Parts: sequence; C-alpha cells; structure tokens
Amino acid sequence: MDSGRTLLVVDDVPMFRELGALFLARSGKVLTADDGEEALEIVRRERPALVLTDLHMPRMDGIALCAAIKSDPDLAATPVVVMTGSELATDHAHAVLAGADDVIPKPMCRSELLETVNRFVRFPSPRGLPRAPVDASVRIRSAAGERWGRARNVSRGGIFVEADLDLGPRSDVTLDFELPETFRRFSPTARVVWQRRGGESTRPGIGLRFVGIDGKSTRVLAEYVHERAGGSLGLRALEGAG
Repeated sequence: MDSGRTLLVVDDVPMFRELGALFLARSGKVLTADDGEEALEIVRRERPALVLTDLHMPRMDGIALCAAIKSDPDLAATPVVVMTGSELATDHAHAVLAGADDVIPKPMCRSELLETVNRFVRFPSPRGLPRAPVDASVRIRSAAGERWGRARNVSRGGIFVEADLDLGPRSDVTLDFELPETFRRFSPTARVVWQRRGGESTRPGIGLRFVGIDGKSTRVLAEYVHERAGGSLGLRALEGAG
C-alpha cells in the first residue's frame, strides 16, 4: 500500500463505500464520505490524491461536488472520477460538463476501478484511456453543417477521427458511427479536445471526448477496447482525447 497517498470514496450507500474502500485499499489510505457536503470538507482538509464519487446522492450530489472542487483554484487540480449507474446520456454529460476527469459505470468493476485510479495517481501526469485501432465511417454534425470522417481509434471516453474540419477546441458536435463486430450504432455528443493539422504523411483529424453517451454504449465501448487492447493500461494508447 502507498501509505503516503490519500483517496476519497463518496457514496450514500454504505455497501458501495465499503466496496470502493476495499478495492482501493492497496492504492493508498482510503477515506469515505456519505454525501458531497461531507466530502468537500474532507477534500479541503485532507487534499486527497483523487476523489471517487457517486453521481446521485442527497444534500450535495456528485455533480455539485465535482463542480465545487473544479471551481476552487486551490482544489481544481484534484482528479475527480464520477461513478454512475444511470443509463441516461444526459447524466454522463452533466458529469463531464461539471469537470469530471472520468466517468465510470456502476456497479463497480474492480479491475476497471483500479485501472482508472492508477491512470491518475501512479504517474507524474494522468495517462489516457486504453485505445483500440478502428476503421469506420463517422458522420459529424456541428453548427457548421454535416461532414463525414474516418474513425482511427477509440476508447470508452473518446474517439479520433480523420476529417478535414475547421473546428476549434471545445467545439461541440454530434457523432453517428458503428464499430465493426459490435452490431450497435453509437450517437454520442462530443467535444473537440485537440486538432491535428494535415501533413505530407498524415491527414487532418480531431480528437473528441464523449460528452453525452448512454450507459450501454459506454459498456460496449469498454468491452470492445478491452478485447482489442488487452485491457492493459497504456497498451495501444493511440492519438485521441479520452
């Protein structure tokens, strides 16, 4: 156990608090809170290395907690991971827009939880999500109109698309694509995180983070990447946003 690292697990259900603390016991000293108000007091006092919070809680929920942490200059660098059992794309979007560094599904999967926490606390700077290569058509709709591009890699949190688009960082788009062998169409909203200019040997493209995406699509993407990237942190961590 890394005794010098403090992690905070926030959930109004005792079983999930205890489960989260058990899963993370070897990752550091684990503190718990049963709502956002208590958690915010702990964050200000203890300055944890990471906050893992449920989305729906009484008094102050995970969205409000995340927003409070990210809006405080003294706390804003604290990674916040939001857990949600919701299937609604809007709940995922609320977490991302509040500043969540990652959004993961409930009930918790031990391996995914550890991989997520380790991306933020084991390295000098956060690591990107594991990615898998892909070749699929993507329809991109934005305020500027509709264009088509080619997906080149994907994670459960984002996608890199080769496309000649003049979209600046933080531009919002709606995507429509289908990945090979999933037999599922994905239609998330997404935000441009970075843009690649074309060169002699590369095509222009954009790295996108999913903003509004339903729970089932997130799980399908996670399984898709796990099967093709070996489920190992950093393996096939190609260009992209999330």
